[in-house]
Amino acid sequence: MHILLIKTTSLGDVVHNLPVIADIKKQHPSAQIDWVVEENFSEIPAMHPDVHNVIKVAIRRWRKSLFTKKTWQELRCFQEQLASQKYDFVIDTQGLLKSGLLTYFSNSQNKCGYDKNSARESIASWFYDHKYAIPYQQHAVVRNRTLAALSLGYMPPNTSPDYGIQASSKAGPNLSYPYIVALHGTSRDSKLWLTEHWIQLGLQLEKKGISLALPSASKAEHQRAQFIANALQHAIILPKLKISALAEVISGSLAAIGVDTGLSHLAAALNKHVVAIYTDTNPALTGVIAGAKTCINLGGKNIQPSPQEVMTQLKAFNIVSHE
Repeated sequence: MHILLIKTTSLGDVVHNLPVIADIKKQHPSAQIDWVVEENFSEIPAMHPDVHNVIKVAIRRWRKSLFTKKTWQELRCFQEQLASQKYDFVIDTQGLLKSGLLTYFSNSQNKCGYDKNSARESIASWFYDHKYAIPYQQHAVVRNRTLAALSLGYMPPNTSPDYGIQASSKAGPNLSYPYIVALHGTSRDSKLWLTEHWIQLGLQLEKKGISLALPSASKAEHQRAQFIANALQHAIILPKLKISALAEVISGSLAAIGVDTGLSHLAAALNKHVVAIYTDTNPALTGVIAGAKTCINLGGKNIQPSPQEVMTQLKAFNIVSHE
């Protein structure tokens, strides 16, 4: 069986789709699985040993230069690549117009996706041969796993998700002292945790001999990381890193603390202890989710969890002592 998964963006959404692979392989061990994903996030499915072929798409970049010759050449090459392989099933877990169109261009008589009442953009359902009603008010991981199960004819699993990825041991910088990754950057300011909370937390951790490692992927994130680090003694400001390199940094950490960002979900997928901080969204729908009680979601809409709440969870994980 040859299966194509379509989940293009964003980082967190791509991570949420990873458990589908283990589910499929459990039911169909010999299945060959390909994945269409935005080029910026292609390192995520590439980390999974059971993804046979990562097919990169560049919709975000193409939109910026839609009327150039190069863009149309790349579009044509992508379409030819997608049509060259016949798939037994194509499963679009994105449910957007753009992913519906990608599904339409694929070579399969079994194009599967959400029905018009379940898709994030109802027009996406026009492009599927098989459409499934899956309640929207449930976690994204559950929706993805349910859609794949219904598409391939097995019972939706109720087990803990198996993300199936591991970080490379050669991709990132070598940090040889105890640290916790502070995933402070996110897509909207309303999702940010107060800077003074990061500083208070960092001061408490330094008393335990633990440093904060602060990623910085943009000018605003670097400025925030610098402000936090200036108030601490041993904070580490990380340079801008590729996803694979940052995954290695996360893997080498004692734990990850993060706001509502795809990197928090990546940390959970890497089987790290994660304290996820929500200030503007509902964690019941987009919170970190993993097995063996390795993750906790704090906060919610218009809530700012305190540094002490985060420390309490780190103590519960036995990351820091109870003294």
